[in-house]
Amino acid sequence: MALPEIGSEAPGFTLPNQNGEDVSLSDYSGKNILVWFVPRAFGSN
Repeated sequence: MALPEIGSEAPGFTLPNQNGEDVSLSDYSGKNILVWFVPRAFGSN
């Protein structure tokens, strides 16, 4: 998958949050959000 251009709309995605619950970008449609990815340095997965 190619990287999106700066300022373009983000592609849809679903990822688990810190509690293991799935969160989708579409859950926040119409809102400004900040997506912050933190690697699991010491996680078992």
